[in-house]
Amino acid sequence: MNVPTLKRFTIEEYHRLTELGFFQEDDHIELIRGQLIHMAAKGKAHETCNRKLLRELPRLLGDRATLQNQSPITLPNDGEPEPDFAIVQNRPDDYLSGHPRPEDILLVIEISDSSLTYDQETKLKMYAEDKIQNYWIFNLLDRVLEMYSEPYRKSDSEFGYRVKRIALPNERVKLPQFSDLELELSIVFPLQQNFER
Repeated sequence: MNVPTLKRFTIEEYHRLTELGFFQEDDHIELIRGQLIHMAAKGKAHETCNRKLLRELPRLLGDRATLQNQSPITLPNDGEPEPDFAIVQNRPDDYLSGHPRPEDILLVIEISDSSLTYDQETKLKMYAEDKIQNYWIFNLLDRVLEMYSEPYRKSDSEFGYRVKRIALPNERVKLPQFSDLELELSIVFPLQQNFER
């Protein structure tokens, strides 16, 4: 008896599909553990937070690191997500030879409203498994910044972070690897609104 199986894609196959024009320009597709995931449309609060971070992070970082906005990172387990932001080490070729890999990444940031559960579970486990040292979620529903660090293996197949810290919208937080750089969260969080889960 033939049992249907899920087709998983390698990063090379995913790149080939992109080159062949398989995806439309406005498709928001990510490769997550070999699966093509269609990401939900971003709401107004998400885009507002994104714009605010896009203004603040370059000002803070200057030329001390490279900032990516909704650009791919390459992960070992057939993953090529496009997090809202990634702060990566500077490289002479500006990553022309390949997208940043875990060893290049200082911080991954996701902005979450409708995608909160997905970012707290699926993406968190994936980032921890691939040894992303610092992962932040701007949780717009609860109006907090969730800061995760120290990835570890919980069991044979489960991964997580040993440290979870919560920052409130009226606080300032230090950027990982840059103890002298502080982000003022009141500037970043959108004005209070009622969001639907």
